[in-house]
Amino acid sequence: MNFEIRAEGLHFPEGPIIMPDGSVILVEIKRGALTRVWNGRTEIVADIGGGPNGAAFGPDGAIYVCNNGGFAWHDLGGLTIPGNAAADYTTGRIERIDLATGKVERVYESMNDERLSGPNDIVFDKQGAFWFTDLGKRRSRAKEMGGLYYARPDGSLIKEVMYGSASGLNGVGLSPDEGVVYVAETDTARLWAFDITGEGEVAPRAPGFMARYVAGQSAHCYFDSLAVQANGDICVATLVNGGITAITPAGASTHTQFPDPLVTNIAFGGADMRDAFITLSGTGKLIKTRWPEPGLKLNFNPY
Repeated sequence: MNFEIRAEGLHFPEGPIIMPDGSVILVEIKRGALTRVWNGRTEIVADIGGGPNGAAFGPDGAIYVCNNGGFAWHDLGGLTIPGNAAADYTTGRIERIDLATGKVERVYESMNDERLSGPNDIVFDKQGAFWFTDLGKRRSRAKEMGGLYYARPDGSLIKEVMYGSASGLNGVGLSPDEGVVYVAETDTARLWAFDITGEGEVAPRAPGFMARYVAGQSAHCYFDSLAVQANGDICVATLVNGGITAITPAGASTHTQFPDPLVTNIAFGGADMRDAFITLSGTGKLIKTRWPEPGLKLNFNPY
């Protein structure tokens, strides 16, 4: 697939948000920053610290960021690779960033006195609340578990929807009718569907299942963040065999390769929502390509 490089030299980019003027706001996890990217030009919006990860506009016009708390970083043949928890890691958190001032406010860092480990990805529903994943946190000889959460942006409510059953929950997205929340499980390269029954409530799972199983992959790979198409298919950024894996709700999948083993996210924009902006994080690039299907418009995104 043909593409153009919109920015390079980024410090492990993730969480792209398409803006009305054609710029893209994204996080640089290694730099600990929220950054605005034009074609070939970048500007720091806010120095956040830790490890800012997934990002999305909330109903108040602020950007809400999943902060994983920070990684140790490694260079592998010129690729930037995240590792275990950073030496100065304290906690994961959800943060609010005022775009006009760059002010960073911490909204959540715990649930019932249990701290968040590594919040990863976020999506807002039409009511103005959000679902987010917690990937957990790796240490040299142990791994903290993560889960799926639901919260209001004003700090008044956080629910633990699922904890501990997954091997690292990463990308999260809503179906077009917002009846399903899709979650990508990193280590197993599986896509799961939680059927929504109420505010932060999901249908009971079957014995032996974390949720409703959608698809897995036969090739060795890992799943990262995701975005949903207007037709309901789910586009999952895929690691190792770096690319985007498009999965139908029935479980059929196709894979589009890109030249980086760490393809971490995809976001849609353009007049027809077929402009796909993709983060090639290992090589520090943001690329743009034309996608075969339009993406689903996100709630509260100003685009």
